[in-house]
Amino acid sequence: MRDGSEFLESVIMKSAVYSGIGLAVFVSATIVTGAAAQTATAAPQAAASADAAHGVALPAGYVMGPGDILSVVFWRDKDLSAEVVVRPDGKISLPLLNDMSVAGLTPEQFRKDLIQAASKYVESPNATVVVKQINSRKVFITGNIGKPGEYPLTGDLKVLQLIALAGGLQEYADSDNILVIRNQGGSEPKYLKFNYRDVLKMKNVQQNISLNPGDTVVVP
Repeated sequence: MRDGSEFLESVIMKSAVYSGIGLAVFVSATIVTGAAAQTATAAPQAAASADAAHGVALPAGYVMGPGDILSVVFWRDKDLSAEVVVRPDGKISLPLLNDMSVAGLTPEQFRKDLIQAASKYVESPNATVVVKQINSRKVFITGNIGKPGEYPLTGDLKVLQLIALAGGLQEYADSDNILVIRNQGGSEPKYLKFNYRDVLKMKNVQQNISLNPGDTVVVP
């Protein structure tokens, strides 16, 4: 009987050990599966975040304007997020928030406006504004020039550079009396003279000014 009891106890102990091992394997598998699911869920979110954070380099003093493409991202509130184009009236349309003015604002200024507007609908909104493409910063050149028209202003661009981009002066252009017309926000425009030949001879090079958005160069 004693031998039989010892044998039974041995069987019970082994069963308990194997059950414990099985339970441990089951728990470990559950943890691994859960971690894998979390990783799979987080991966697209991380990719989306990376895509949203990718934008163009902004020039100094940049403010948003018509034609610019913006990515507006509300973290944890994707229903409010959208990629939008600034309309000619300087506004964009967003889900739930409707029309919002952006022209003349920096991305950070607009981000604060977004958070204030969204706080009426969601708790503790967190918004990011990314400029995907700049189309609002343009300069214009007209007159006796190879390729008159509008040109994007994506960085520091001087008068001489714009003339080169536009195909150079035509044969009968009055290169001594080129004008830069600069609008000044409702007041009278400013007229700045540019002497092409002087600048080429390294004379009065200060007249080769950096152009501002909206400047028009006139080649008589």
